[in-house]
Amino acid sequence: MARAAAEGKKAQDVLVLDVRELTIIADYFVIASGTSRTQVKAIADAVLNELKEQGILPRHREGSVEGGWIILDYADTVVHVFHAREREYYDLERLYRGARIVEGRAGQGLDGVCAERREARRS
Repeated sequence: MARAAAEGKKAQDVLVLDVRELTIIADYFVIASGTSRTQVKAIADAVLNELKEQGILPRHREGSVEGGWIILDYADTVVHVFHAREREYYDLERLYRGARIVEGRAGQGLDGVCAERREARRS
């Protein structure tokens, strides 16, 4: 649901990672990015509204549009909505590179995603 809501607002590079073996913070991370502060807010609002319609409310919300990173904590799932610049800087995909991609680029492991992003930065 979170992924679909983010993609409905044209979020870029949406990934759902299974982080159960790597952290006790959550079972899954949904990571998405936008190209403007306005889009980051729209993505986060869409996720909040979609899950609220399903009766699911976040335990906690952190971050801001101005900071370029909004975190929506739904206990077992944490949604990270980044501005593209902040996503590159914090690089959660590299930090959690041992995570299994549940949803994302078909057939591509997280190491491949990290390599692809590094290559894009060089161009």
